[in-house]
Amino acid sequence: MKLNTKLIIIMLSLLVLTLLALFILNQSAQTALVNEIQDSSQEISKAIQMSIEDLTSDTETSRLTDYLIRARDKGINEINIINTEGEIIDSSDPAKIGKKRELKKLERGVRAAPRPVGAGVLSQKPYEVVVPVIVGNERLGYVQINMLLDNIRDIQRANFIHRLFATGMVFTVGIALIIFLARRYTTPIQNLVEDFKRVSAGDLSVTIPVKSSDEIGEMAAGFNNMVEKLREREVLEKRLYEAEHLSRVGQLASGIAHEIRNPLNYISLAIDHLKAEMLPHCGDNCAELVELTDKIKEEVRRANYMVVNFMNYGRPLKLRRTQVVYRELLAKVLPVLQDRLTEQHIVIDQQIPPDLPPLWVDGELFRNCILNFVSNASQAMPEGGTITLGAQLEERQVKLTFSDQGSGISPDDVSKIFQPYFTTKDVGIGLGLAITERIIKEHGGGIAVESAVGSGTTFTVALPLQSMET
Repeated sequence: MKLNTKLIIIMLSLLVLTLLALFILNQSAQTALVNEIQDSSQEISKAIQMSIEDLTSDTETSRLTDYLIRARDKGINEINIINTEGEIIDSSDPAKIGKKRELKKLERGVRAAPRPVGAGVLSQKPYEVVVPVIVGNERLGYVQINMLLDNIRDIQRANFIHRLFATGMVFTVGIALIIFLARRYTTPIQNLVEDFKRVSAGDLSVTIPVKSSDEIGEMAAGFNNMVEKLREREVLEKRLYEAEHLSRVGQLASGIAHEIRNPLNYISLAIDHLKAEMLPHCGDNCAELVELTDKIKEEVRRANYMVVNFMNYGRPLKLRRTQVVYRELLAKVLPVLQDRLTEQHIVIDQQIPPDLPPLWVDGELFRNCILNFVSNASQAMPEGGTITLGAQLEERQVKLTFSDQGSGISPDDVSKIFQPYFTTKDVGIGLGLAITERIIKEHGGGIAVESAVGSGTTFTVALPLQSMET
């Protein structure tokens, strides 16, 4: 339901409640007023009847005093019986008997009378009702009744208070409903403002639950739609950035390949030539010459490997998959690193089940992945230790593990190790794990890392099984 509709319903409901309350109170007040007037009229009739009887009878006993005691509750304050000469011959107030009244004033019927002594300021003004007593054609006198309309005034005052109270209650309910609606709508709007601030700060994980179909619900749905489009745009921008980045790296790798690989190949061939020509004639310096040429050869190999990493990262991968036995692949990779591992007192522990099915991978690319994992593990254990290579079959997937006993990776760096050019080492360009992750994902697999500072690191690679016919 829309907010405008709710407000209109509330206003109409308040109007109906107000009219209904005022109608009920007005009917009740009218009924009470009519009843009061009827009672007062009956008492006036009784007073007149009693006064006429006293005026026309010869008895000297006055019943007015006793009757006035009962009639005061109905507003009758005083009763006087006056003869044709204007003399009060009987009265509910004995002190007025014998006093004179002006006959001209008695002819007026009903008129306002002066306030009685002791009457309150808020008391109604008294009225005199003068009724002539005529028997046949002879006027015997007058009956004067002094009345106070305090009872009617009390009824009117009570009715006014009731109306005021009812109107106040209706408006109190209306104000409460408006406050409730205001809080119900302002709180979600405030939350929406906070969510907008979070989105503007770059947090696109914000989602607002849609709990209603009114304007707030529409705003929430629109906000969620906007955030979803921003997420899609962010993904597209990341892909575009990665594509541009890969293009730049590819151009850089191509230039490096042309400018550096040729000199590296020449240096490598020159070292081989020097070893072949000089070693037979070096005499006692052969051991030193061999060590020196091997170090130069290793540095050339390392520089060439960096160039290869650049090239592999900057160009699309072309997989040449074959069925590869994991043990045989390790037998080709590990001897390349054996001298370094032996020098660092590092032992390779292979925990590979004999019935492990062949891997459906590009052997050369996956060889680079194994080299990266083992090289990183050896660099994390400068004092030596054990590198454990494990493998197991789980639900049509082969899971390969590479565990070391090194210094581990800090929690802040775990989420960054697969980013290009990120490295915590003094040497290297930070492309090894980035290229490794890319190769594994191109194979349809996944990579995970578990590490604790001082307890070592374990990389887990999951590769799907696939037959050669697929």
